[in-house]
Formats: sequence, C-alpha cells, structure tokens
Amino acid sequence: MKLTPLDIQQQQFRKKILNGYDKREVDMFMELVRNEMEELITENMGIKQQIKEKTLTLNEYRDREQTIKETMITTQRLKDDIRANSVKEAQLIIADAKIKAEEIINSAQNRYMEIINEIKELRRQKIQLEASLRAVLETHLKMLDTETAKEQKDIDDTLAVMMNKSKSSNAR
Repeated sequence: MKLTPLDIQQQQFRKKILNGYDKREVDMFMELVRNEMEELITENMGIKQQIKEKTLTLNEYRDREQTIKETMITTQRLKDDIRANSVKEAQLIIADAKIKAEEIINSAQNRYMEIINEIKELRRQKIQLEASLRAVLETHLKMLDTETAKEQKDIDDTLAVMMNKSKSSNAR
C-alpha cells in the first residue's frame, strides 16, 4: 500500500499509559514527514511530467530521425536513378551519334561513287563525242578532198581543152 501525505496526517496511534510517546512531538514529526512527502510527491510528479515531455520530445526526434533517414535513402536512390538514367541517356546519344556518323559516311561514300561514275560517264561521252566529231571532220575532209580533186580535174580538163584549142588555132 502506498502512503500519501493525507494518510500520514490522519494516522492515529494508540495511547499507552506507560512509556508512551509525547503526542505533540509525534504530531510535529508526522507533520514534518507529511510536508517532506508532499514535496517528494510534487517533485516526483514534476520529474514524471518532465520525463513524459522528454519522452515525447525524444519520440519526435526519433520520428524526425527516421524521416530524415528515409529521405536520405530516397534521395540516394533518386540520385542513383538519375545517374543511371544519365549514363543510359548519354549512351543512347553516343549510339545515335555513331549511327548518324555512319549514315553520313555511307552517304558521302555513295555520293563519291556517284561522282566517280559521273566522271567516267563524262569521259566516255567525251571520247564518243571526239570520235563522232573526228568522223564528221574526216567525212567533210574527204568530201573537201573529193570536191577539190574534182574541181582540180575540171580545171585541168578546162585548161587541157583550152590548150588544145590554142594549139589547134596556132597550128592553123
């Protein structure tokens, strides 16, 4: 059973005739014990209240600590995810750039081959044009030579006829 200051104050002792206690001293002592006990109980209640408040504060701090830990873990995961995504994105950009570079190189090589083929075709056309032009010129030269030879023959024939007439007129 727990004693309270009221229990101490209301405590009654039996009286004995011989060798009994001085009632006034006992009452004063009981009053002193009651006051001490009241102070101790008040102090104890204050300490219990402080402990309760400190426990609540401690629990709040533990909750905050847990929240901070969870936030840090989430932040770390998020950072790792962002880093991993950045690496993947960079790899995709590099791969895309390589593909585009290969396409550009292939396109340039194809264009180079087209230009080479065009140059070959132009050379073939030049040779063909030169051959055609040469054939036309040779044909015209032959025609000129034939024409010149014919004209020369006509001139020679005309001169021969004239000389024959002149000889025949001199001979007469």
